[in-house]
Amino acid sequence: MEIEKLKQRLLSLSLEEKVGQLVQVTPDFFGNKGEITGPLGQKIADSTRYQIGSVLGTHRAAEVKQIQADYLAHSKHQIPLLFMADVIHGYETIFPIPLALASSFDEELIERVAQNSAVEAASEGIHVTFSPMADYVKDPRWGRVLESNGEDPRLSTALTKAYVRGYQGDDLKKETSLAACVKHFIGYGAAEGGRDYNTVDISDVELHQNYLPAFEGAISAGVQLVMTSFNSVHGVPVTANKALIQSVLRGKLRFDGVLISDWAAIAELKNHRVAQTSRDAAKKAFDASVDIDMMTDCYSEELAAIVEENHLMPQLDAAVWRILLLKNELGLFENPYRGLENKVDKDQLKVEAFEVATRSAVLLKNEAILPLKKEDKLLVVGTKAATTDVLGAWSWIGDSDTAISLAAGLEKECSAIEIIAIDDEKTDWSKIKLAAHAAEKVVIAVGEDSQEAGEAASRAKLNLSAIEQELIDVISHENSESILVTFSGRPLVLTDVEEKVKAIVVAWFLGNQTGTALAALLTGQKNFSGHLPMSFPRSVGQLPYSYQEMSTGRPMTEENADQKYISRYLDEENSPLYAFGHGLSYSAFTYSELRVSTDELRSGCELELSFEVTNESELAGYALPQIYFTDEYTEVIRPKRELLAWQQVQLDCGETKTIHFTIRPEDLAYVHSDLSRTTDPGEFRFYLAKSALDIVSAVSVTYVE
Repeated sequence: MEIEKLKQRLLSLSLEEKVGQLVQVTPDFFGNKGEITGPLGQKIADSTRYQIGSVLGTHRAAEVKQIQADYLAHSKHQIPLLFMADVIHGYETIFPIPLALASSFDEELIERVAQNSAVEAASEGIHVTFSPMADYVKDPRWGRVLESNGEDPRLSTALTKAYVRGYQGDDLKKETSLAACVKHFIGYGAAEGGRDYNTVDISDVELHQNYLPAFEGAISAGVQLVMTSFNSVHGVPVTANKALIQSVLRGKLRFDGVLISDWAAIAELKNHRVAQTSRDAAKKAFDASVDIDMMTDCYSEELAAIVEENHLMPQLDAAVWRILLLKNELGLFENPYRGLENKVDKDQLKVEAFEVATRSAVLLKNEAILPLKKEDKLLVVGTKAATTDVLGAWSWIGDSDTAISLAAGLEKECSAIEIIAIDDEKTDWSKIKLAAHAAEKVVIAVGEDSQEAGEAASRAKLNLSAIEQELIDVISHENSESILVTFSGRPLVLTDVEEKVKAIVVAWFLGNQTGTALAALLTGQKNFSGHLPMSFPRSVGQLPYSYQEMSTGRPMTEENADQKYISRYLDEENSPLYAFGHGLSYSAFTYSELRVSTDELRSGCELELSFEVTNESELAGYALPQIYFTDEYTEVIRPKRELLAWQQVQLDCGETKTIHFTIRPEDLAYVHSDLSRTTDPGEFRFYLAKSALDIVSAVSVTYVE
């Protein structure tokens, strides 16, 4: 629709109709069932049902078509509904969870997954996805690390931008695209104790240094919507945090798109006790420029009176205009049934899901036991041996009954295999011991259920269950040739079991093709290429944890490790069990010394880091060289080491490639105490590494302004 006509449409709306555009409900308000991801309690009067602006959580194209047709038949102004949904790692075809996708360290792969997800979701009538999640995370007790890109803000920024590009494409009017909604602005990942919906207290420097960059990246990539977080920042819930939203999101980041609350977050301002009534809550959220009230009646019941009493019609018009612009960008005025006639190649999506899953699992340990041989006499045992509960949270359209279990995948590849699924109620230990003793190799499959990771799935203990630990003990006594495969939506604590097995594979939740992907990896038909986007702690007592350890006045070093008055634990090492960036392969990669094009970098110039990487094995594979750096002297404390660049490098057997990274002064900038992001003159040290703690070589450069 032409902009002038759209403006006329806005002017034709009554006060109540304008308010209606800011209200979002689930399909049950139109007599249909929908996805429920929060508490219920909203009431919508019959008289206003056909004035609302958007619906979340529809299931199928037929449902969308029926609701849209019914709505437009009763709508005076023929403004179509927006349909939104949680398309987090696929729609019906389920890809690996985002934390697993981040293990690929591959922006092109992420973009492709988002694009495929958009194609399938758009064909079912979805216009907006509540993805990507850009939250900075350091605490795997928080279940929503499952949706994150891991613990590094630079990696998360790159992958967040890739999601936005993939969902939205180059033209939102293309009916295979979705509008992306980046979430949760801001600080949600810092919930105290890792407990979902809990209080957040972070400094401004930390907020701007680590929490904002991924959101800034999403906005620079053209993201259409931002969702507010449930938590408080600076003592004020973000949904009502006018200063934060106006000065940072709308101001510093220049976001001029649609701002939507999370589920019931406006009404929950009363639970926070910063709003006494629903009218107070609506007023505070609206003043903060929250455009859409998701699943409460605060706006629908209170906002019209608030606007009249406080002369806020210009602000209301601005909010409605942002929503109408989004609908127009999506082409809904020309085609309210956008995408419903799209044809989707489901078979090709399965192929994509398999390939992506093989790139997302991580090999943590391998003492010459993998890959499996076809003729190996194999026992597959554990709580997750034969389960199809492998999709993970936010796979509500996916059907776990059609997913492929680990056992089913291995049965097709191994000629001699016995499968024993166990649970707490009926475990025949005698049978397990006999089978383990008779087997040449044992695959032990353990970990979380889908409901144990995700929203509202915080955990204080991250160890394997008691029966799983007992199983590993039993197997280790009967057969030393064992491989541990863990399923989870977060890093687990594996300290007590790590030495009892010869190999460890982190399977995360890999989606529909889990079994086929893991079988291909375990048997060597595919090579492992994943690396940890989030460290695996030795103990929950280390949490929250990041490899970006800050400098302290009393750091622990090799020289003072036997002293008392240093920053250390008495009963545990400081380092993680497995560090950020760690991941093994069946290939053997070697690196040359890191070289630098100049030892003095000047403002406005660039330097080039280069080195060779060689595949010295007889198997093609992916290497992941990582570049870290240290700013040797800073105005505020900075990490001892932080990620700067990385590259997935595919190498044939015996192949050598020269890798180049171009570094600019702005790449080395950090947030100062006045919240400016600048680069200080002085010495920088660059590291070529295989992980955050596995350094290959280093060089130093001086930056001169």
